[in-house]
Amino acid sequence: MKIGEIVIDPPILLAPMAGVSNRAFRAISRSQGASLCTTEMVNATALAHKSAKSYWLMELDPGEAPVGIQIAGSDPDLMAQAAQQAERHGADLVDINMGCPVKKIVNNGDGSALLKDEDSAVAVVEAVVQAVKIPVTVKMRAGWDHDSITAPRLAQLFEKAGAQAITLHARTRSDQYVRPANWDFIRQVRERITIPLIGNGDVETPEDAIRMLETTGADAVMVGRASFGDPWIFRRIAHYLMTGEHLPPPDAYERARMALWHLERMVEIKGEAAAIPEMRKQLAWYLKGTPGSAEFRKRTQTLKLKAEAESLVHEWLDHARNEELTWT
Repeated sequence: MKIGEIVIDPPILLAPMAGVSNRAFRAISRSQGASLCTTEMVNATALAHKSAKSYWLMELDPGEAPVGIQIAGSDPDLMAQAAQQAERHGADLVDINMGCPVKKIVNNGDGSALLKDEDSAVAVVEAVVQAVKIPVTVKMRAGWDHDSITAPRLAQLFEKAGAQAITLHARTRSDQYVRPANWDFIRQVRERITIPLIGNGDVETPEDAIRMLETTGADAVMVGRASFGDPWIFRRIAHYLMTGEHLPPPDAYERARMALWHLERMVEIKGEAAAIPEMRKQLAWYLKGTPGSAEFRKRTQTLKLKAEAESLVHEWLDHARNEELTWT
């Protein structure tokens, strides 16, 4: 698959996720086979007000490519400015967020709220496409609710406006993340556009990835929550796509080593005081899966220091080895 001149091979992408798809996790995901990673959402209004956090979210590692920077907003002028900032920061593409279901986002008319306003949604895409030379993509949900499935028509309009790929999260805004994804929404979008289509939603196993590609006509799959504590999923999917065979799951040592590398990189990037609170949930995800691990995961919630986190991971590893388990 190609987005503009960007080759996406294997066709497996990391989803942009707030609090997750930062520089450290993007590096991990790339190392495990994710061929395109996208940043956490950057709010165009906050960026216009020179928010330090917004600039930090756009920071990329040297040589990080291909990489997308995702922007969110509903003001075409501010979105155009944000896209230009993303281009200057080194993004290979700009992704427009039309899927975020969070109340404080949609109350501003941003994210999935744009799915209810065709004119505004198209105006945003047109403004961003005209503002930059790099490809523009749109990540969207199927619609606001099941009485208004607007994605098929909007995707067609976005292609006409110059978008070079669409990612369809196969849920509506009203579904949040609770209701199972309906991949038929992806198929409906496929029937309306000729540009690349990326399917997203409930891809949890290599078999899921194959089934999504075969049943929807999508050109690629995007993995989100299934990568929490399990970045190896990208490698497993890629291997299964190529060979039809399964790779063995990571053992306790692999999980501990990855958790410690993730911790180290986050502290390098953010500093200990900011990194440790963010790593609490990450470490809990890595440690999940052995009998008795619930107590270790509970203890991650009170971590304050890097040394405490390292000690906890090593203690969990000793426990897991004693259990002599691997994960399936």
